[in-house]
Amino acid sequence: VQLQASGGGLVQAGGSLRLSCAASGRSISTYVMGWFRQAPGKEREFVAAISWGGGGTAYADSVKGRFTISRDNAKNTVVLQMNSLKPEDTAVYHCAAGDFGRYSDYVDTNWKFYDYWGQGTQVTVSS
Repeated sequence: VQLQASGGGLVQAGGSLRLSCAASGRSISTYVMGWFRQAPGKEREFVAAISWGGGGTAYADSVKGRFTISRDNAKNTVVLQMNSLKPEDTAVYHCAAGDFGRYSDYVDTNWKFYDYWGQGTQVTVSS
């Protein structure tokens, strides 16, 4: 699976961005999809994930109520809608795909367990 993230950019605090992750090579319909971010000098951290069935989602506490993850298996894409952005959201955002088995609502927040990664997209939020 090849993943390509896009949609990053520079935005003022309080603004919104919509990140997209386009998959190619094979269908992502049986993969848990996640978004992770990494700021300079910091470790990679979990942002959001969605189960392959779409019924299960998870969010980092820092983004709950502001970010929404969704997927369209027919289009082989995953979207992260980011609202009310804060300067601390500044980071490179990566999408990832993980094969976690047959449970349609399962999600995982540990980046180490994901199998495929795309190149990131930079999100910069100015104060």
